Amino acid sequence: MKSVLIKLLVVQCLAVLCLSQSFDFYYFVQQCDSRQGCCYPETGKPDEDFSIHGLWPNYNDGTYPSSCDLRNSFDESKISDLISRLEKDWPTLACPSGDGLKFWGHEWSKHGTCAESVLDQHSYFQKALDLKGKANLLQALETAGIRPEDGKQYSLESIKDAIELALGVNTFIDCNVDARRNHQLYQVYLCVDSSASNFIECPVLPHGRSCGSKIEFPSFGSDSTHDEL
Repeated sequence: MKSVLIKLLVVQCLAVLCLSQSFDFYYFVQQCDSRQGCCYPETGKPDEDFSIHGLWPNYNDGTYPSSCDLRNSFDESKISDLISRLEKDWPTLACPSGDGLKFWGHEWSKHGTCAESVLDQHSYFQKALDLKGKANLLQALETAGIRPEDGKQYSLESIKDAIELALGVNTFIDCNVDARRNHQLYQVYLCVDSSASNFIECPVLPHGRSCGSKIEFPSFGSDSTHDEL
């Protein structure tokens, strides 16, 4: 009986390990705003900049693993040295306002646990913050003469070209449509290798919402809800 139990434990452990290892690349996703608007986090209004939405393991066929090890729960103490950076670069924009812990815990449980054979909890958040520093989208746009704060509309192609010129890889842009039927930039997807170290050409682009030929950059709102994926 004892040997049977040991074998069952080994099988279970291997199953979790296989789930956490089985991915090909990450989507590194930065966001602007949501269709419904956003609420400021409890720490105050974020900088007028892109913020991290997530670092999501994916397969080359366009599918992705999810919630791979619910026993490895989010532990704030493991990222205590990163909190100030997370508040700045990975703020929660959900309503009602929060401190970010629920958002970060959700991202770890749903996405981070599927890469735990490569990145522990601290490394997962550290890597995402480092990628944010490498992918300075605001600087890339401004270098190309695109200034999100000016309220103008820009062509989708000019925005993609600016980002791809700065980073050397392709990108996918996800848009929302406001009440006036204007297309607004919501999220920018970049692909990253399985070590979460380098940007790569996307093996497959996500199935996001398409953008019109002209899009604008939304400003932060404060009166409704935002989904955390």
